[in-house]
Amino acid sequence: MMFRDRGHAAPGTPVRPAAAGWRVMAGVAAAPVVVVSVFRAVPREWPTTVVQLVSFTPWLVLPASVSLLFAVLGRRRWMAGAAAGLVAVQLFWLVPLDYGQAEADAGEGKAQGTLELRVMSLNAKLGRADAAEIVRLVRENGITLLTIQEYTQALEDRLGDAGLAGLLPNRISAPAGRAAGNAVYSVHKLERTGTVPDSHFSMPLIRLTAESEGKRAVVELTNVHTRAPVGVGLPKWRSDLAALGQVVSRPGNEVLAGDFNASYDHAEFRQLLQGDGRKVVDVGMAQGSRLIPTWPMDGLLLPGITIDHIVTSPSVRNAGYAVHRVPGTDHAAIMVTLSVPAAG
Repeated sequence: MMFRDRGHAAPGTPVRPAAAGWRVMAGVAAAPVVVVSVFRAVPREWPTTVVQLVSFTPWLVLPASVSLLFAVLGRRRWMAGAAAGLVAVQLFWLVPLDYGQAEADAGEGKAQGTLELRVMSLNAKLGRADAAEIVRLVRENGITLLTIQEYTQALEDRLGDAGLAGLLPNRISAPAGRAAGNAVYSVHKLERTGTVPDSHFSMPLIRLTAESEGKRAVVELTNVHTRAPVGVGLPKWRSDLAALGQVVSRPGNEVLAGDFNASYDHAEFRQLLQGDGRKVVDVGMAQGSRLIPTWPMDGLLLPGITIDHIVTSPSVRNAGYAVHRVPGTDHAAIMVTLSVPAAG
């Protein structure tokens, strides 16, 4: 399409009202995109409102595209060029060049094959998640490792009645009131080794040992539930994510699964993925999940965002990422198949 630059029109040349209107609408559509983009681009400790707005960055590609369309209709080349640049920035953030994938550890090739774990994680919303649906998902998807946040005694009882122990007989659980409880279920041996230090909610560190056909693999698992970035909890949210960055940087096959209350667009979460000396992997990002939300699944009328994650050390490969709704909770269950290097 050819543009006429009205900025160089002869004196006295009338500006078409329709074109002027399109330009105004282009500016209106672009303004919030520009504001949030500045917050997204500058990695500083923003206040709560900004942190929450940045969560919705993936959806900015829509108003940015609308702004581009209006700018084209407004027949101003500089405005159309600026709008096109704004769209390009959103696409760059939407699909990062490395797709969230890290390089494999140099020592990975020495491993004697791999063992597979089919992992599922779910925030149960104060224990209200439908236990029968959780058990159905475990059974039909061949889940061998399940992590649950906001786990209560009532949910534990319902899961027991629904037959979860017959599918995942090993359990380390700490049911508690409201949002504080957690649990891990597995077909493999589990051993609690500690807790993430100074976290708002208890985040247990658990060693999983898998053995099959003469192969043995060890996974250092963290059941994640950070403080939400709301009100006075914002500093604790940041310190929780920083502590998880230290955990995932440890040697070995690290797996962090749960509710991070953070998206890839938060600088604090991207810093976690940088680790401490080695880059780690957000398996949802690696599988192209930027527009597959995990929250909110009910209640709030907001665009969906991805705040539940499974993060691994680079030695652990991933495939088959999926998201499933579960009645009773505002979070989706996330699943992935992990291939863990065996020690021989």
